[in-house]
Amino acid sequence: MVERINYQGLPSIAGPYVHATKHNGTLYVSGLTAYGTSSQDQGIGEQTNEILSQIKQILEHEQRAVSDLIKLTIFICDMSELGSIRELLFDFYGEYLPACSLVEVSKLIHSDLRIEIEATVALS
Repeated sequence: MVERINYQGLPSIAGPYVHATKHNGTLYVSGLTAYGTSSQDQGIGEQTNEILSQIKQILEHEQRAVSDLIKLTIFICDMSELGSIRELLFDFYGEYLPACSLVEVSKLIHSDLRIEIEATVALS
């Protein structure tokens, strides 16, 4: 059975999806952005901090820790901005580096957005 979840405190869903789904002891987090937040029109660093804060809220709600992150997929609009987010990611992960993919995309759902991150989390 698949459980579909929207989390209070995260930006409202603006499309045909949910914040996350649970299946067989794994949580699949949809692509999170700064859309609808005060960071939406700011730089990639501020947007990254907003998204990492959203991931942290989800982990807390699920009574999980950063060490339970299995994989992140990061979509950025300009690969030259990678240096602006590297340290933010290292600080967030601490010693628990997950598997990760980084993909440059031509655009995201709104022209203000510079980054989107999706995550897979172990629940058991």
